Amino acid sequence: QVQLVESGGGLVQPGGSLRLSCAGSGRTFSSYDMGWFRQAPEKEREFVVASVWTGGNTPYADFVKDRFTISRDNAKNTVYLQMNSLEPEDTAVYYCAAGRIRGNSWSYWGQGTQVTVSS
Repeated sequence: QVQLVESGGGLVQPGGSLRLSCAGSGRTFSSYDMGWFRQAPEKEREFVVASVWTGGNTPYADFVKDRFTISRDNAKNTVYLQMNSLEPEDTAVYYCAAGRIRGNSWSYWGQGTQVTVSS
């Protein structure tokens, strides 16, 4: 069982940066792939980026465009999402999830954190 809690969201101006954190519980945190997803109003939830637990290639959504970076600290059971050059289109609730990229199987989800990009 893994519980996830996101933090770090807020209001930021276009071009600004935010770093989201996702703190997990459970001794098996390091054995999960960790993903970030987002859901904008009236849109379906979409994949943003993921961290493979073995340290393999990091899949990114095309819209990330080298603006977002995922990292994880297994000693702290935490995964981060550094977001730079934010655009109004990035406004959404951001969720972290634990599971497996292969098969798109995400077993555990956080409650989400709101990111609003606006001037």
